[in-house]
Formats: sequence, C-alpha cells, structure tokens
Amino acid sequence: MKVMIVACSTAWGWMGVAASRAGLLGTTLPVSSRQKALASLLQRCPPAEEGISSILASMQEKLLRYFNGEGVSFDDVALDVSGATRFQIRVWEIVRSIPRGEVGSYGWVAAQAGSPRGARAVGQVMAANPFPIVVPCHRVVGQDGRLTGFGGGPDMKRRLLELEGATWPLSPF
Repeated sequence: MKVMIVACSTAWGWMGVAASRAGLLGTTLPVSSRQKALASLLQRCPPAEEGISSILASMQEKLLRYFNGEGVSFDDVALDVSGATRFQIRVWEIVRSIPRGEVGSYGWVAAQAGSPRGARAVGQVMAANPFPIVVPCHRVVGQDGRLTGFGGGPDMKRRLLELEGATWPLSPF
C-alpha cells in the first residue's frame, strides 16, 4: 500500500496529513515546524513518501480554511480504517457526528456506541485518534463539561472549540 504524506502551513502551525488510495490515514495537530509534522507521520505510517494526491490536496485546502475560522466540513473525507477495530470505527463515526461548536461527553459517546459503561474505552480510542480535526476528538469532554483528555492539551482544545463557536459553559448532550 502506497502512503503519501504532506505538510501544510496553517494559521495555527504546520499540520501533517497522510493518505493511501483507500482514504485518509492520519493527521497531526498543529506543530511548530514542517519537519515535526512530517516526522510524526513517518513514525506512524512507515514507509511513506512526500507527495501530493487528490485526497491530500483536498485536505490541505480544507485545513487552511478550517484554521482561518471557516465552517469547513470534513464529513466527505474517506478514512482508511484498515487495522481498526469495529469499536474504534463506531466511536470515530459517532464523534464525527457531533456538530461544529457542540460537544458530547465520553459517556454519551460510549452509550451511542452501545457500551454505556465504556467511557474509559472511548477515552482510549480518542487518545489514539489518528485523525485529529477530521475526527474531532476536541469535541469530546468530561461528563461535567471539563476539557479533559486531549493530546494537544486543554488550551488547544479550548481554542479549537472557540474557533468553532462553542459557548461556555459547555453542556454536553
């Protein structure tokens, strides 16, 4: 399977994007340099080569617009979920359904996935989310609305939610 990667400069920093012919394999959160974005992807998706494909070109454009505050939808982005479990795929689908500017709790996601006592399992899936922004794990919060469990830290989670128009205090559905 041929894997292509690209780094794109956004208003928030450099993001890496990886794709196969089947779809998106991964994204990074914004980092300070092109090299860091690419290194992160190369670690997760070896062997990969830098280049451009239609998926990567579309993702670059969407990410640039997203980080400029535009209401971009990633719903049409196909994910390459080879190697993922059914539970991971279901959790990603549910998280993708959370509307821009809104949040859901880990418990809510677990219940929607058919595992009402699986909030920690959802947390583990989110912690290993290979598709940040596209699978908007920043929209998943604690039961009380606290900004917990995000790889970019609570400040970035807050900034992403504010970029999307979330209002405070957060009230998960």
